[in-house]
Amino acid sequence: MKCYSPVIYRSLIPCKPSALKNMVLQSDQLQYVIRQISLESGESLDVVQDQATEILDEMGQNLNLAAIRMFALTLSKIFKRLFRKVCVNEEGIQRLAQAIQDHPVVLLPSHRSYVDFLMMSYILYTYDLALPVIAAGMDFMGMKIVGELLRMSGAFFMRRTFRGNKLYWAVFAEYVKTMLRNGYAPVEFFLEGQRSRTCKTLAPKFGLLSVVMEPFFKGEVFDTHLVPVSISYERVLEESLYAYELLGVPKPKESTSGLIKARKILSDDFGSIHIFFGEPMSLRSLASGKLNRSQYNLIPRHLSQRPSEEMHTFISDVAYKVELQQIANMVLSPGVLIAAILLQNVPSLNFSLLVDKTIWLKDLTEAFGGCLEWPDNMSASKVVLASVDLHSNLMRIADGEVVLFENGPNDVLTEEKVFTRAITLLMCASYRNQMVNTYARPALVVLACNMAPSSSRDDVSRTFYFLRSLFSKEFIFFPGLEEKDFEEGSFLLSKCDIVHLTPLEIVLTKNGESAAMFLVRMFQPFLEGYQLAFMHLANEVTGSLTEKQYISGMRSFVTRRILAGDSQCYEALSSDMQKNTLASFMHLGIMKVEKSIDAAIFTVDKQAMADVEGKLGLQMPIMKIPVPRL
Repeated sequence: MKCYSPVIYRSLIPCKPSALKNMVLQSDQLQYVIRQISLESGESLDVVQDQATEILDEMGQNLNLAAIRMFALTLSKIFKRLFRKVCVNEEGIQRLAQAIQDHPVVLLPSHRSYVDFLMMSYILYTYDLALPVIAAGMDFMGMKIVGELLRMSGAFFMRRTFRGNKLYWAVFAEYVKTMLRNGYAPVEFFLEGQRSRTCKTLAPKFGLLSVVMEPFFKGEVFDTHLVPVSISYERVLEESLYAYELLGVPKPKESTSGLIKARKILSDDFGSIHIFFGEPMSLRSLASGKLNRSQYNLIPRHLSQRPSEEMHTFISDVAYKVELQQIANMVLSPGVLIAAILLQNVPSLNFSLLVDKTIWLKDLTEAFGGCLEWPDNMSASKVVLASVDLHSNLMRIADGEVVLFENGPNDVLTEEKVFTRAITLLMCASYRNQMVNTYARPALVVLACNMAPSSSRDDVSRTFYFLRSLFSKEFIFFPGLEEKDFEEGSFLLSKCDIVHLTPLEIVLTKNGESAAMFLVRMFQPFLEGYQLAFMHLANEVTGSLTEKQYISGMRSFVTRRILAGDSQCYEALSSDMQKNTLASFMHLGIMKVEKSIDAAIFTVDKQAMADVEGKLGLQMPIMKIPVPRL
């Protein structure tokens, strides 16, 4: 019941949802598209106009303060049951408040959970900031009561795909641009396009980003501010659901009944959430000296125009800048460190040794630039014990050992047991994945040192560039900065005395053996997963295949290797890694794709495979130094 008087853009009077829809329908740009579609299809203008109205009614938000107050009350009670605390950087809130007053604002949060957009709106409401209008998937609209409640809280619904539907795209784009041009509310969407089931940052999608940039490109607004937001969970609500999805179990459809059934999670403890509002990025500053907007001056504003190659590059660069800022501002919990250590010591590790290794990894993570939440008033053993307790569905303590899963001496490995273990390991890997981008550059340098034909700087850097290209779908790298990433990774390793740098060589030091070993073991599942995918293509694929056939065949191949004792790479069973290998192999030219009406058809280029085989390290050990169990 608090007084809610949010900071708004230039003291603007808020626009009613119905008035906003009329502005969209009467806009020059949408009217032009409606006339074009009428001419092309032969339908009357009134019919096409009615279709546009229906799309807008289906899509549009319907902000209502009474609904927002009720939602805020409900969320407050739910969040207090689920989470211990929610930490927000208040200087970021102050920067955001100023940005909202001065310019149209676009909020770009990371996306790990359904809680993300609820928590964002809850935080802004709590701090008396204008509530964002949020691009939400159409799946939510089908949820009785909840769908309408989301709509009245600022959600506008978009179809998962509308390729080829010219009218839908025109209505959607004009709706977003009208809200942005007039500054009625911050626009919020997820640059990754979907929740990350692996908790790694996904490669950005550019479609909606190009829409929110267009008013600036056309000079309809002086500037637009993009605000990266990093949301870090100590424990993710959907952790087990994600693991099942990655192993091929269909995602359950969003429904109100499903939400009610899920209320049993209210008795669980999901730890803390950290929300970091990053520095607003001015499009005008980003474009200064890099972008020529004059191409938009040559035709009327209401005519659509395909962005030039220069524009595409700029949009891509901004997207990667935002994601790298999201990654840099993520707050890592002790559970993330513990998960990374336990995955290298399956199935169990002595508790005292785990505490020692967690302290060591904490120091290394901070040296590499990671941001950690570490309680100052607790001993290290209590911190580790509290984290193990929080993740008790994954790990437990028995006889002084921290156990991930039971592994009896007479256990016979079956397909069912492989699936069960994969669930646990993929859940554990999702927490380790929160820190992989912090380690990606130095770890790939260490891998390159061990895979390169010599320790010469040229050989190591060439191997690093290959690995960076190979894993471009797994980790976030800024396009075109291979040399900078190599130098940064080498510098961090040298600073920690893991490698010795000379103008001509990069050599692993004796003091850095244990750290180098740890880095290799952390990234070994990715390298081995790609090696297994390559072997599957080389040995088992002869003709063409679809993505679905590739994933099914790959999962079967990896399962057989695990059952035969030839591999322990359970992460290669993940559909996320399988899709990434497919995209990476296309990028490397190993696979070709042809579009058909039903699905994309992939074929293998055996000559390209032969060129890549040696670089993948299939015929050599992953480490030149001994790799004992850590």
